[in-house]
Amino acid sequence: MADSTQRESVFTYAAPGLKFGVGASAEIGFDLQQYAARRVLLVTDPGVAATGHPARIAEQLAARGLAVTTYDQVHVEPTDASMEHAVAVAREAGPFDAVVAVGGGSAIDTAKAVNLLTTNPGDLTDYLNAPVGRARAPEHPLLPLVAVPTTTGTGSESTTICVLDVLALAVKTGISHPRLRPTLAVVDPALTLTQPAQVTAAAGMDIVCHALESYTARWYADFAAKTPEQRVPYCGANPIADLWAERSLSLLAGAFRAAVAHGDDLEARTQMALAATFAGLGFGNAGVHVPHANAYPIAGRVRSFRPEGYPSAEPLVPHGMAVSLTAPAAFRFTFEAAPERHLTAARLLDPGATGSGPDVLPEVLRRLMRDVGLPPGLAAVGYADPDVDGLVEGALRQHRLLATAPKDVTGEDLAAIFRDSMELW
Repeated sequence: MADSTQRESVFTYAAPGLKFGVGASAEIGFDLQQYAARRVLLVTDPGVAATGHPARIAEQLAARGLAVTTYDQVHVEPTDASMEHAVAVAREAGPFDAVVAVGGGSAIDTAKAVNLLTTNPGDLTDYLNAPVGRARAPEHPLLPLVAVPTTTGTGSESTTICVLDVLALAVKTGISHPRLRPTLAVVDPALTLTQPAQVTAAAGMDIVCHALESYTARWYADFAAKTPEQRVPYCGANPIADLWAERSLSLLAGAFRAAVAHGDDLEARTQMALAATFAGLGFGNAGVHVPHANAYPIAGRVRSFRPEGYPSAEPLVPHGMAVSLTAPAAFRFTFEAAPERHLTAARLLDPGATGSGPDVLPEVLRRLMRDVGLPPGLAAVGYADPDVDGLVEGALRQHRLLATAPKDVTGEDLAAIFRDSMELW
């Protein structure tokens, strides 16, 4: 066992293969042939299917001699039930040699779960993060997974994580293991031109928070020393992850507002795709913390809110929106742990930001959220003070995320953050 009195001296870094650029999605058939794939499962959702991108990719795979089965019933903001349905269909239709996910984080995360549960024994609950699930590790290798994002935000094409709602508990959780990381991320900015403005805004705030949370996470050397088998993908802020986060924030400063206002601006879309990719390469190793922990119960307990631009008829707080709603208060709370990092991040995201106190980064975030049309706080998506205890309970279950926060977080701290987030402006 590692000596708990000793500080960590090692950080880890991993990433998928990456193919980036306009037209990259036309080369997936060639890429899959390098993995000796013959039978491919393509995973997408109805909204993305309607754009024609998945059908075009399937045709290009078939032209390379690959047999393609398409599953196009991914649930936006996946649930345990929707993932179990996808797994059941894949088991019935398989076996496959590779998986291709075309869509946003919902499609990519569902593909990760399908890949895991068609190659390994057990059910979904076995692999969910503790304490919601049993945090079982995969016993067998997974199939090659090619992730093709059509939104700019989740970073799921780079990470070891899949996220879902557990309906019976009204909470989001996930599965985290290095084997879930896609083999190849194919990022084609042209696929994001069909993304509605509000989806761009919500997903873009997810990029913002990925970069900010990884940059302000607990420094890797401030953790207790680990043995090799104790190492996890989220190892804390580190020099390599910092580079990706800083560059992502600089790209967002120049492109985010333009991509929301002018969805056909391919240059802005390309910069947003780069920002999302860079942020994913950063937080996929450093980790995220308080805003993401809070986002899980915000999304899981929604009652009536329905955002523009999303196809779901069910109540929904999109993930990136849920993350952003407590971010200003969360970063005010974490400021004292690393003031210079918070101020540097604020000025990367908004070069005109001035001041030196805990409100600099929160004010940069509030201005950005107003400009891209995000709701002005938790009250606007249906929450009120009586909901705070339930939201805190849900956030406290996110042990893996809160452990990465730059300072210890109590239930009272989270309650204050939720209350301060009811009305942002």
